[in-house]
Amino acid sequence: MGKADNPARPAGQSSADLLIVGGGIMGLWAAVHAEQLGVGTLLVDAGYLGQGASGGVLGALMPHMPDRWSDKKQFQLEALVALETEIARIEAETGLSAGYRRSGRLIPLPKPHLRTIALRHEQDAVNNWRHDGREFRWHVLDAPPVDDWIDPTAGASGFVQDTLAARVAPRSLVAALAAFLRGARHVRIIEGLAIDGLDPDRGIASTRQGEIRFDRCILSAGHRSFPMLDGMTTALQSPLGQPVKGQAALLKADVDPGMPVIFRDGLYVVAHEGGHVAVGSTSEDRFDDPLSTDERLDDLLTSARSLVPSLGGAEVVERWAGLRPKAIDRDPMVGAHPEHPSLIALTGGFKVSFGLAHQLAAAAVYEAFRILPLIYLPETFTLKNHIAVASRKT
Repeated sequence: MGKADNPARPAGQSSADLLIVGGGIMGLWAAVHAEQLGVGTLLVDAGYLGQGASGGVLGALMPHMPDRWSDKKQFQLEALVALETEIARIEAETGLSAGYRRSGRLIPLPKPHLRTIALRHEQDAVNNWRHDGREFRWHVLDAPPVDDWIDPTAGASGFVQDTLAARVAPRSLVAALAAFLRGARHVRIIEGLAIDGLDPDRGIASTRQGEIRFDRCILSAGHRSFPMLDGMTTALQSPLGQPVKGQAALLKADVDPGMPVIFRDGLYVVAHEGGHVAVGSTSEDRFDDPLSTDERLDDLLTSARSLVPSLGGAEVVERWAGLRPKAIDRDPMVGAHPEHPSLIALTGGFKVSFGLAHQLAAAAVYEAFRILPLIYLPETFTLKNHIAVASRKT
């Protein structure tokens, strides 16, 4: 128990109270919560833990804008605040760093009307960015708050600095969660074993090594969850989700790791520990090769080097591409399947997975076993809502 099984060993009649399909960031956090609740759990991944989109390089944890407050924005705020404590617990248990830092975010304002909007958001943050005794700010500044990081001419009308945004090293967090689970009492891990068929009503998952029996199943296989859910759902007019390709790069640069994340027009520049800076990411609905990088990443690098002149000569040490799960209604997809109550979806997330996964996973585990306190999910996050959207005639 707690150690990764040898994939060559037949699964035979393996069984578990909870089967988690997929060992990305969502599935890992689900297994952590199951361990904390003492639920006998089997986590199965077709490859290795974090192999898919969770194995990227960017790690930006960005909050929604503080205006037009909603239950969705409140959920994200609470998750971003709680994540700091959750990661600290995993780091204390494992002795491993997840590369987390609440570094804040820096947004250049190239035009006057953007400054006007940003000034309104400044008061919105005072009203809305409060949780658990902590307050976070959205400051509008005339000049960058740090030297030698962002080109000062990029903000002709000023800059926004927020204190809520953070960053994490995705692979480091995956490694820390995996280390915690490999020392767990109630969680068993099998890597390199694909689930070929899933019958939630009979509680049987089929694999090349035999059947796995379960009482509850959390489906957290990223974009591969969507066709599995499609096949179990009647009356759909559209698929429940799709993969979206993202490209990013990791550069070697002598940069203070405490520098704020830079965001401009979909471009992120993230300073990490160890002299690394991540740049990303694209969002491609159409692609030929999901794992190759191309001129779209080159364009991002050009933009990043223009925005951060100190990156001009920085060596690119890795170019990365992968597929992220985008649900039909864009928001995360969590909850029991209305036709198969023992099957709980835990996917979607797209660009926000790392900031919300711990809370979404807790909601999935608690719902699976009706364990209090149940975590309130915004309606648009629920599997039921996504099914309703996908069932509408187009």
